[in-house]
Amino acid sequence: MDRITLRGIRVQGRHGAEATEREHLQPFDIEVVAQIDLRNAQSSDDLSDTVDYAALHARLTQTVATTSYALIERLAADLLAAIFEDPRIAHAEVTISKPGILDGGATPSVTLERVNPNFRSS
Repeated sequence: MDRITLRGIRVQGRHGAEATEREHLQPFDIEVVAQIDLRNAQSSDDLSDTVDYAALHARLTQTVATTSYALIERLAADLLAAIFEDPRIAHAEVTISKPGILDGGATPSVTLERVNPNFRSS
């Protein structure tokens, strides 16, 4: 299976276990790896035969910016749901990091990896 990867997505959001974390915008870094069969796209050279990463990026950043959760695990589940709106995506992995929020500048992250329940092979 082929992969499309989006790295370096940084978006401001209001997520965190402490209520004070949700009061102020803070940065979240996101990485997505989506498995999809890209044979049609490599032959057709047509955007409709692949994932429009600009549109996917917009959906992901909007989700982070317009929701607020205590756990980034919950946020990651919402991002997977947004990715799986495209039934051609068979499987995806989402990593969310909260850069430098722990003592010493440590960065925690959560990774969820799931199979798309709506997957339809093309």
